[in-house]
Amino acid sequence: MKISHIALYTNDLEKMKNYYEKYFSAKSNQKYHNPVTGLETYFLSFADGTRLEIMTKPNLSDNETPPLHIGWAHLAFSTGSKEEVDALTQRLLGDGYTVFSGPRVTGDGYYESCVSDPDGNQIELVI
Repeated sequence: MKISHIALYTNDLEKMKNYYEKYFSAKSNQKYHNPVTGLETYFLSFADGTRLEIMTKPNLSDNETPPLHIGWAHLAFSTGSKEEVDALTQRLLGDGYTVFSGPRVTGDGYYESCVSDPDGNQIELVI
């Protein structure tokens, strides 16, 4: 068994697509649009075959949620090295994205930093 894909709603589909293409080398399919529901999606594929579906549709709610809530906590990307974690963290910070923590070694032994995507979702960068 393996995960086929993970899906994420956003209010700015193009901005989110560009983020994952620019910083994580994602490859996008052509945009799907359902004219009846207004749903628009892209599937973003990563080098290891993992796929992220990003979606938008009219009238999405942008409810504030506290940092700790029931549900998905973060999406983690393995960069392959400590130096790549450091470099990508600095690149994202320089481009105006929030760095929540790190780079650092966590209590469970991960070398990581936690950064935001365009919607403020937490992305972990690990070795």
